[in-house]
Amino acid sequence: MNITHLRYAIEVEKTGSISQAADNLYMGQPNLSKAIKELEESVGITIFKRTSRGVIVTPSGFKFLRYAQNILNQLDEMESIYTIHKTNTQSLNVAFPRASYISQALTNFVNSLSLEKEIDINILETNNTKIIKNVVEGENSFGIIRFQSSQENFIKNYLFEKNLDFEEIYEFEYLALMSKNHPLANEKEVIYNKLNNYIEIVHGDITSPSVSYLDVKKQNPDLHPSKLKISVYERGSQFDLLSQVPTTYMWVSPIPQDILNRQGLIQRKCIVPNHKFKDFIIFPKSYKFNEYEKDFITEVKKVCTEISKITYN
Repeated sequence: MNITHLRYAIEVEKTGSISQAADNLYMGQPNLSKAIKELEESVGITIFKRTSRGVIVTPSGFKFLRYAQNILNQLDEMESIYTIHKTNTQSLNVAFPRASYISQALTNFVNSLSLEKEIDINILETNNTKIIKNVVEGENSFGIIRFQSSQENFIKNYLFEKNLDFEEIYEFEYLALMSKNHPLANEKEVIYNKLNNYIEIVHGDITSPSVSYLDVKKQNPDLHPSKLKISVYERGSQFDLLSQVPTTYMWVSPIPQDILNRQGLIQRKCIVPNHKFKDFIIFPKSYKFNEYEKDFITEVKKVCTEISKITYN
């Protein structure tokens, strides 16, 4: 028996409608109908009677759903018990993409901690696939993922299938990050085609459960893969290359000004079709954040607000 299917059935009972439940669950109606049918076949009873006005719970279905609700309540309670951290430990266990605004928030968070209490912090900068896998398997308590806004419905469905909840924290357009000595540094807004003459720095392990490059290319016919490219796998090399090789650039989410100043870098707007992105916090359903995780998330949102006010002069 699939626990996720039990959650589906409870949602259908609550709404009295397959279509409304599918909307609430961010999934397609055919997929939800198929899941309910599989559940009914696995337990050998008819849980819902289909009518022109929606669905009605059968007597046997009602009894089954009460057992199902009790099971889900117990699972949620168990998860809550085992995700409670020691009150004397300042703990944080999170995975996120390589984003300077998140690193800034992490710095602010660490500076707020007390040296008189135990500190247990585990962070991982990696790609979406690894972040989601780690949160599902409990390697990280929660994570932050990044994806193109056009793929939002796909991502929401994917997260639900993994029994993960989410919260949107940031929507932005990628900026071109470069040295203050870059040949295009004096342009207020960079023309995309001009970047083809320079070396693009990319993260070598950016993989996503979303779409392939070919899919992105179909949505962005004007985009061309860079013929001048350097793949990096950690933050130090990317900043060294950008600051010391003035013919390089990199696509990034908006970066706090103090980081730009320290690295001798600037960021410029660049009009590119379908170049909007979103960052989501993801976590297991019914997960209870400890006070330090809440503080970290507050810092992340605070930095997002601050950099959203930046003007790129």
